[in-house]
Amino acid sequence: MRPLKKILKAEATRRFLCWIGSLYIRFVHATCRWSETGGAEARQRQKDGKPFIACFWHGRMLMMTYSWQHEVPFHMLISQHRDGQIIARTIGHLGIETIAGSTSRGGSQALRSILKTLKQGEYIGITPDGPRGPRMRASTGIVNIARMAGVPIFPITYGTTRRRVLGTWDRFIIPLPFARGVYVWGDRVDVPRDAGETEIEDARLKVESILNQICDEADRLSGQPTIEPAPAVEPELDTATGGAVP
Repeated sequence: MRPLKKILKAEATRRFLCWIGSLYIRFVHATCRWSETGGAEARQRQKDGKPFIACFWHGRMLMMTYSWQHEVPFHMLISQHRDGQIIARTIGHLGIETIAGSTSRGGSQALRSILKTLKQGEYIGITPDGPRGPRMRASTGIVNIARMAGVPIFPITYGTTRRRVLGTWDRFIIPLPFARGVYVWGDRVDVPRDAGETEIEDARLKVESILNQICDEADRLSGQPTIEPAPAVEPELDTATGGAVP
């Protein structure tokens, strides 16, 4: 067993790393100067108590907790895998609740929890390329959830002038402190309740296209090179949703 994996198997170690991770996120947010582009409609829906799904790529997850108005209940769909649970514990320190589930484990249970949460007037965050990719390619899961819940999807991303990009499948971004950061919202995506296969695929492509466009814009505003999506592949279907749940 690799030394790092052995260390991460220790419960006390994982708890400590999650706490340190949350402190780092707070530190970066506090030392950076942040601005926001777009998002007026999403913010108004928050004020009016109208639920929606916020979506962002897996590689830009780290600072998403601060894109939210914390007085509004917000839940993120997180994988049941050990890595997902580390993320869940980390953002839990920042006041974000999580729903456990993914394409391979807990999909049906996660779907029920998501629909219940949205019905209660609360909000959901989903990474439509998570938890395993391909990078920056949306699955149909988020589209089917929006269709069943009758709520819109709002894409969002962020960029910073100082960052490190990891060599992971998602090209995970670690923003560095003492930089400028920007949150960029994209146009809403609506999915009719009676949407057929063609409309669902169109909505999936729209989510994917908007997310990639606003990531390019966030990087442009931050003076950073863009991160390219992985080659497109056909999404796997999930029996619970009619599509893959991210």
